[in-house]
Amino acid sequence: MNKNRHAGLGLYTIGIAALFLAGFFLLVVFGAQSYRSTVGGQNRNMQSRALLSYLSTTVKGYDAEGAVGIDEDAEVGKVLILREGHSGYALRIYRADGRLVEDYARTDAGLRPEDAQVIGETAVFDPVLTADGLLTVSCDAGKVLLHLRSEGAGT
Repeated sequence: MNKNRHAGLGLYTIGIAALFLAGFFLLVVFGAQSYRSTVGGQNRNMQSRALLSYLSTTVKGYDAEGAVGIDEDAEVGKVLILREGHSGYALRIYRADGRLVEDYARTDAGLRPEDAQVIGETAVFDPVLTADGLLTVSCDAGKVLLHLRSEGAGT
């Protein structure tokens, strides 16, 4: 009888240990999924903020008289042109193959999306420059409104 009681107690102990082990395993699995979801959302948020911040900072860096303009290209659509003084060179930002890209070249040179630097992924790129110097740049991440401080910046 004593042997049966010890055998039952051993099975009971193993059962309790297995129950705690299964609970711990489920806690780890659900915690890892929750963490992955949280980090994924945080990365998407940081990516969208980084794209908008980059556009804002770049345009502010080129804010000079006659430096900021928008051109239309038959292949890629709208191109944001940020001219480098009177050197004849410009930073050109445009959308190609679902990506926002930039290149630095002569203002009269053709666009070469295959050689351009990728800024980020976006399905929409719509820069609009008004006569009073308000630049609105829309992309998947949102919209940036910039008031160009230099006179004649939008010429």
